[in-house]
Amino acid sequence: MSRIDAVFTGLKERGEKGLVVYLTAGDPGASSSLSYLRAAADGGADILEVGIPFSDPTADGPTIQAASRRALDGGMTPGRALSLVSDFRKTHETPVVLFGYYNPFLQYGIHRFCRDAGTAGADGILSVDLPFEEFDEMAPEAMRAGLDWIPLASPTSGLPRIRRVAARGSGFLYLISVTGITGVRKALPPAVAAWTREVKARVSLPLAVGFGISTPAMAREATRHADAAVVGSACVKVVEANGANRTGPEALKRFIRSLKKGIEVE
Repeated sequence: MSRIDAVFTGLKERGEKGLVVYLTAGDPGASSSLSYLRAAADGGADILEVGIPFSDPTADGPTIQAASRRALDGGMTPGRALSLVSDFRKTHETPVVLFGYYNPFLQYGIHRFCRDAGTAGADGILSVDLPFEEFDEMAPEAMRAGLDWIPLASPTSGLPRIRRVAARGSGFLYLISVTGITGVRKALPPAVAAWTREVKARVSLPLAVGFGISTPAMAREATRHADAAVVGSACVKVVEANGANRTGPEALKRFIRSLKKGIEVE
């Protein structure tokens, strides 16, 4: 059983919902990025998504675009991101999903990247812009390296396609809550709950709903019919606001604890 499977199995046994936290590798700097990752885990994140910074993150809004630019300006690369994961793994067992775009993976070398990611202690890979029809470009190599291949689905995917996508993946199915880019929003679309319930009835993978979730109440709403909520931009905003300040990781920890508490409210 993978670390990701173990997390969702444990949540189900305890009757709980999970929290997936996204942070950009190398933001605001290499050493401070590690401190933020550790703080996120200590704050209660069940799974971490570590973003591989890319110069053209087309699925991401201004907050994560800016984080990617800060990380790239600081010299972050896919290889250094894997070193960051390796350093994190020395102190924490929280599952890590590498979240990124296909171009950096391809430039690194698909086989080499998947092999090195497994060696570094990563647990899964999510390639945002690799469509279902092109999964064979990377998914088999990821699975051979012992990594979960995390599929995505959007409100426009259609249930038949979502079933096919989920059948090729493992770990969990990432449900995008909006037809748009990442970013803090004031509310989830009204149709998310019903759509999530329909997907849940048709796939066997755990469901994690993301894009736009920024408050404990929204995280609670997102997990009404899903197994976990994904919070990215709101966490990155905490990093942006605090930078390399020594109190920044503690601020992130407090925010993540508030998200967890919100999810757990009956």
